[in-house]
Amino acid sequence: MQYEHSDAHDTPPSAGGGPQPVKFLVAGGFGVGKTTLVGSISEIEPLTTEATMTAYSEGHDDLSAVDRKTSTTVAMDFGRITIDSEVILYLFGTPGQERFWFMWDDLVDGAIGAVVLLDTRRIEDCFAAVDYFESRGVPFVAVVNQFPDAGSYSLEEVREALALGDHVPLVRADARSRDSVKMVLIALLEHLIQRVTSAPAAPTAVHHA
Repeated sequence: MQYEHSDAHDTPPSAGGGPQPVKFLVAGGFGVGKTTLVGSISEIEPLTTEATMTAYSEGHDDLSAVDRKTSTTVAMDFGRITIDSEVILYLFGTPGQERFWFMWDDLVDGAIGAVVLLDTRRIEDCFAAVDYFESRGVPFVAVVNQFPDAGSYSLEEVREALALGDHVPLVRADARSRDSVKMVLIALLEHLIQRVTSAPAAPTAVHHA
């Protein structure tokens, strides 16, 4: 197992007036591009927990659409990006293989939103991540990662295939492109802001003399 890290994230943000840490998850099925996305946007050398794939993996994972993949995330990916002087995003990539999904419950703790990567070559593998965040009420943006050999499905077709509600933002992106990933994170931030601003105000308590 290989660990790559930078001391830049070893010191937590200051509790006294420093930037506010915001935790996002990057989730999706096996080989969908989570490690690539985190690595393309992180301002620090990302922490990765990549292990070389073995014959055991070949017997348990569908490698038909990812035949060039030689390693896989077995715990998490971690990256960081500073939005401005007030907000720092911490990105946690989840493991994609089903036998490691038990770790999602720990990783989701404290997360206020998620990026769910989709691979239209294996649309049936996308349901688990979508269902996970919907069942837990965690806001997310669904992102079609544009693989060169993927079919040219419209976003409307993808939304219908996954039964995504209109309230879920659905966009295209290239996980290898920093600018493209930046737009994904902006879409998620805007989605969270919209949810907060459109939420009904709490009723005002009436005090009787």
